[in-house]
Amino acid sequence: MPNGSDFYELLQISSNAEPETIHRVYRLLAQRFHPDNQESGNEERFRALHEAYTVLSDPEKRARYDIHYASQRQQRWRLTAAPTRIETDYELEQIIRLTVLEVLLSQRRDEPNKPGVMFVDLEDLTGKPREHLEFTVWYLVQKKFVTRGDSSQLLITVEGVDYLEEHNQASQRQRRLTTAASRVNATAQAS
Repeated sequence: MPNGSDFYELLQISSNAEPETIHRVYRLLAQRFHPDNQESGNEERFRALHEAYTVLSDPEKRARYDIHYASQRQQRWRLTAAPTRIETDYELEQIIRLTVLEVLLSQRRDEPNKPGVMFVDLEDLTGKPREHLEFTVWYLVQKKFVTRGDSSQLLITVEGVDYLEEHNQASQRQRRLTTAASRVNATAQAS
């Protein structure tokens, strides 16, 4: 993001927000954080809000920003960040499953009023086409880790959060063991 800021998050709006919404929210936040406001003024926050508003209220600037914004969101969840040594399709499926749950958890945590993710957005965020995600989503729904909300949005359940936490802890332990084993092997070879 330009200057590392998420302008939508800064203005506390959806990336689908209409221009009127952007203007209305900006006015409310600008009043709250304007340096002249004795109770809640914050010059640094006000400047950041103004920069976000300047970009998002101009259709051309917003279009350029949205291209960068979508790219950043997609890179955040790309499976290329997954371990490079995947030996079987089963291991790949486990990684995709955990990635889908991470995306859904992040959405629920970051936007509690809009906790669901549409299937098409899931494709973009994971970098996987629909046909590669259909089995994964079927499995997660059957295990009750994911549910379908209004408009067929996918939502993570409490069971899904627990599953994700368990597997992240196991994955971290495995990485530590692999790192320790690599160090032992390197030390033994150096001797």
